[in-house]
Amino acid sequence: MELTVIALLLDLSNILGGLLLALPLLLMIPNGGGEQAGRWISRLDPFAWIVGVVALVTGGYYLIVHLTSGPHLFHFEVVGIAVGVILLWDRITGKRPLRPAGGEVQGAALLLAIFGVIAVLVGLQGLFTPN
Repeated sequence: MELTVIALLLDLSNILGGLLLALPLLLMIPNGGGEQAGRWISRLDPFAWIVGVVALVTGGYYLIVHLTSGPHLFHFEVVGIAVGVILLWDRITGKRPLRPAGGEVQGAALLLAIFGVIAVLVGLQGLFTPN
């Protein structure tokens, strides 16, 4: 029972973290509700560190479990760990956040936004994949 709760937390943190990372791309969608979705997701921004901690802890837990007892390493936990590190980057290093703050999306900010879309897809896949 508790493993399914941890798996659900991993999937939800991948989805929410991915949405936070993909926010600049969502804001660029013309007439597609991008601004409205962007406002909703930007309300989550003060709590991004909580999403990062949950992603890092649950991804790390499954990484340890799957490396020690098998069957093999899954992409869900790797993406969760990456989302956690990216969302917590400013708190870990004390430097500016890796997440794009809006404006022009190019270079590293574009790569992070695309990774956010991938994290959302991985989280959705995790919701429908049995443990």
